[in-house]
Amino acid sequence: MTNTTDTANICGLKRKDFQTTVNGKSTDLFILKNSKGNEIAVTNYGGAVVAIMMPDKNGNMANIIQGHDNIQDVIDSPEPYLSTLIGRYGNRICKGTFQLNGKTYNLPINNGPNSLHGGKKGFNAKVWEALQMNDHTLVLKYVSPYGEEGYSGELKVTVVYTFTEDNEFVIDYMASTNKKTIINHTTVSFL
Repeated sequence: MTNTTDTANICGLKRKDFQTTVNGKSTDLFILKNSKGNEIAVTNYGGAVVAIMMPDKNGNMANIIQGHDNIQDVIDSPEPYLSTLIGRYGNRICKGTFQLNGKTYNLPINNGPNSLHGGKKGFNAKVWEALQMNDHTLVLKYVSPYGEEGYSGELKVTVVYTFTEDNEFVIDYMASTNKKTIINHTTVSFL
């Protein structure tokens, strides 16, 4: 994990407030900036975006999303999917079962009679390996082992967050598996 500087940021969030250990893995805060002075703050716990700082119509900087001020609030959020990566499968799987190649897979039920957003401990509740490539690019990686939350195959996932000079927040998803599986990877709304 690379994030060695704790320079001032306009969102006011502090790295130390996002640093802890979850299941033996370290969490941290990463700040993406562009030359216009705007920024996005992300933690590697669930890939949660905790701030997007942009000017309003009067030029005053404001956080335009709902986020959290520290890692414990992210972990304990009553909205566990708020601005996070979700998966293996975003959305509901009816009755928590699916068939693939003639085999039935049973997933944890966590939304009425359904399995929602990857189950009880989906991608939103994982600590992702993080590498900040430069001021505007963060790479997150996670390996979902065979059988995690009931899914088939080991799944290697890479997500790249990029904050462009045009104030675009681009999220690229890549995944590979060693066995047929289902995947519907996405990010939950920021508002």
